Amino acid sequence: MRSGRKGWALLLLLVAAITVLAACGGQGAPSGNADQNATGTEGTNQDAGGTEGTKTDTGGTTDELTGSITAAGSTAMQPLVEKAAEMFMEKHPNVKITVQGGGSGTGLSQVAQGAVDIGNSDLFAEEKLKPEEAKDLVDHKVAVVAMAAVANPDVGVDNLTQQQLIDIFTGKITNWKDVGGKDVKITLVNRPASSGTRATFKKYALNGAEEASGIEEDSSGTVRKIIAETPGAIGYLAFSYLDGSVKPLKIDGVEPTEENVITNAYKVWAYQHMYTKGEPQGVVKAFLDFMLSEEVQNGPVVEGGYIPVSKMKVERDAAGNVTQK
Repeated sequence: MRSGRKGWALLLLLVAAITVLAACGGQGAPSGNADQNATGTEGTNQDAGGTEGTKTDTGGTTDELTGSITAAGSTAMQPLVEKAAEMFMEKHPNVKITVQGGGSGTGLSQVAQGAVDIGNSDLFAEEKLKPEEAKDLVDHKVAVVAMAAVANPDVGVDNLTQQQLIDIFTGKITNWKDVGGKDVKITLVNRPASSGTRATFKKYALNGAEEASGIEEDSSGTVRKIIAETPGAIGYLAFSYLDGSVKPLKIDGVEPTEENVITNAYKVWAYQHMYTKGEPQGVVKAFLDFMLSEEVQNGPVVEGGYIPVSKMKVERDAAGNVTQK
């Protein structure tokens, strides 16, 4: 009997031991899976964190523009480009844009030489540069500018025929009384040879006639000041510089107005070109895209007396040929 009881006791102990071992093994499996799952999750989080970090780092360098731009050339364009540059720098504080004058010829030469990033010009590059200099330049038309013949307000004249205008600027007519004005000597105020405004005025207002010598000033602002303060003075300015201090003159009865420019009834106008050497990249491209945005075209372009290219009903090529849109 004792022997039987001992046998049953050993059997029960063996069953209990097996049960305990099975229970421990069952608990170990989930624990192992949990550790494995935790490691997998941690690895996933690490990958997500890495992606997020990459986005943050990349976003910092891609989304926020940095760099500097130098633009030079046309003083007729200068107020427009300066205003757009101010707006752009407000949006992108890590960008610095410097806008200089000097005339269209200077801007074209400097951008062709790589001395500036953007050459502002009232002229097509082909009109001013040698073919080998112009071939690498890329044209970005951002607006249209028109030029008016302007005189001191006291000359007593508000309209000239084109031939009278030519005779005045070539020195054949030297007194305002000869064109129906006051007995006042005519003083010519010209822009330098590098000026796109001068080239445009000479080509379309004077039919290419060579101007007589007179006062010569590089800055449109200075030209306006001299004409406003000098009795008998006459010169020419972009519409963007007309502020009431000088008198715009009709040519053959056609007023220098935006409406007349759009249809080419008033012919003394030019595109506002921003040239780059090769296709623009990075911050330069971003700025040129901004120049063509509605924010600029419906803002500084219109407010400054320029005309959006999209409003023109005609197109003109470098040779001066005009076609209807």
